[in-house]
Amino acid sequence: MMFDPLFLLMALPGLLLAMYASFLTKSRFQTYSRVAPSSGLTGAQAAYQMLRREGLHDVAIERVGGFLSDHYDPRKRVLRLSPDVHDGRSLSAVGVACHEAGHALQHARHYAPLALRSSLVPAATVTSNLSNIILMLGMALMFLRGVAAGQSVLLVGALLLSVSVLFTLITLPVEWDASARAKKAMVSSNIVGSAQADDAAKVLNAAFLTYLASAISAIMTLLYWLMRAGVFGSRD
Repeated sequence: MMFDPLFLLMALPGLLLAMYASFLTKSRFQTYSRVAPSSGLTGAQAAYQMLRREGLHDVAIERVGGFLSDHYDPRKRVLRLSPDVHDGRSLSAVGVACHEAGHALQHARHYAPLALRSSLVPAATVTSNLSNIILMLGMALMFLRGVAAGQSVLLVGALLLSVSVLFTLITLPVEWDASARAKKAMVSSNIVGSAQADDAAKVLNAAFLTYLASAISAIMTLLYWLMRAGVFGSRD
């Protein structure tokens, strides 16, 4: 199968934004990892203080390996923080920790987009893997038997891929809302002073760009396969 320049052209915006977002996130995390919060708390202590102030007493906080591997597990109600975040006494550490605590608040407050995203995880995982197989099969059929023979198969693959795209799009409001909750709670919980709030927010804003880049890449990839399937006109 020949390489299609159109695929590269359509993937380029998301790829460039992803590279920039990755650079910006790491750069800002490193910059503000050298700035201590006014409270002097570690990331784990900040998350604990934020959760308790919001009335959440049943969320555990654990230390896990990896760099920026931080996440909230809604099934076990556990906040897992990487070493740099769990033990760090910096604006970067408390910003990331409070963002993850924001997901715990979403869970406790029954935030609808979070529930929808969680319900889509199994389907998105299965359809993502299956769509890749079907799309490659469709391309093989187009190469061996002509465009018409493979387009219907490509359409099935694109429809399966759309589930993963939907998951990526729903992730955007979930992540944005978690950061918004964190920015507000960091000040109200006396984790950072009002003078430091903007700097702490810069780390979270950079991280959100990575999710935006993923969404753009997912949309452009889906549009490409829909074009190859003939939805937007025939592609020879």
